[in-house]
Amino acid sequence: MTGSADKFDDLPELRARGLRKMEQVYGFDMTDGEGDFFRYTADHLFADIWQRPGLSDRDRRLFLIGLLVGQRANDVLGIQVPAALANGELDAEALRELVILACHYDGWPNGSRLNSVVEDAIGKAQRKKAGF
Repeated sequence: MTGSADKFDDLPELRARGLRKMEQVYGFDMTDGEGDFFRYTADHLFADIWQRPGLSDRDRRLFLIGLLVGQRANDVLGIQVPAALANGELDAEALRELVILACHYDGWPNGSRLNSVVEDAIGKAQRKKAGF
């Protein structure tokens, strides 16, 4: 944020930068947390790693989705896929193409699991757009 007050202004700049990036990446409101895990997530992963030059957020998201499919991490895919769709990084067509690619490179069962996450995210986004 440039000069404007926000809900993270009372936090150290590193933490505030990380929380702002988390909100941008995930598409939902974040609050400060405690403990080493949260510190590494906010202060290192999002304040530093997600903001390094060389890759766009879309590039990072594509890579992350690929890793998560291979790890069978559908819980985290359930966060990343809808966020990619909501942020306009990937549209429905691109997400469905990822499913086809995943099926062929990581196996049909893993691609099928990704397909469930993708179709659920697309359906929810369409219902939200239609006001349901």
